[in-house]
Amino acid sequence: MSEKILTKNLNLFYGKTQALKEISIKIRSNHVTALIGPSGCGKSTFLRTLNRLNDLIDSVRIEGEVFIGGESVYAKGVDVVSLRKRIGMVFQKSNPFPKSIYENIAYGPKINGVRKKSELDEIVEHSCRKAAIWEEVKDRLNDSAIGLSGGQQQRVCIARALAVEPEVLLMDEPASALDPISTAKVEELIYELKKNLTIVIVTHNMQQAARVSDHCAFFLTGELVEYDETAKIFTTPSNEKTQNYISGRFG
Repeated sequence: MSEKILTKNLNLFYGKTQALKEISIKIRSNHVTALIGPSGCGKSTFLRTLNRLNDLIDSVRIEGEVFIGGESVYAKGVDVVSLRKRIGMVFQKSNPFPKSIYENIAYGPKINGVRKKSELDEIVEHSCRKAAIWEEVKDRLNDSAIGLSGGQQQRVCIARALAVEPEVLLMDEPASALDPISTAKVEELIYELKKNLTIVIVTHNMQQAARVSDHCAFFLTGELVEYDETAKIFTTPSNEKTQNYISGRFG
């Protein structure tokens, strides 16, 4: 199975501080890859290099290469807007727009030129079904998304990301602010979504990484220490640092 994401010798600097050091990784299509490691180790920074969100920070300098589906993300002339259409993102804190549930999910398709109400209706329903939220919101699509519970808001944000049919979904601690029942729903959803998507998830929760991911990448102080199948990382890691982190000796 081919890789969907490839990075080669990826370095990232915030001013003079180096946050990522020579990251080379192949992330496979239709797999869930979990990025694990202690706070400040570079997981979220690495995630944001994949859809160029770090571009929004003034002092950032990036070296090396990132390819999504064989195309260079940092090549000259890359349309960052269309890149972010291909690479959806779900954040740690659910961030619905202060609009109706319907308008939240229709927002991306509208920006991309979908105008017909019947088409938008179809996209909203389809995206909500894919995000396992349709049955809960179908009779209240005109209500504000802000009025939903935290778990529902997060699934609406996932539906919003799915509405533009991305190839890759990046998830930065998508369940860290949720209760156990909502977390379980998001985890079930991740399992379903990987049939059609490549998913990269940052998580602090070791049990969650073990449950949802096919591969794990362990980061420490900006370096990729170990990358392998999740089962191997959790049972017989090759690196002592990985073993120490997994067993809770630090982090």
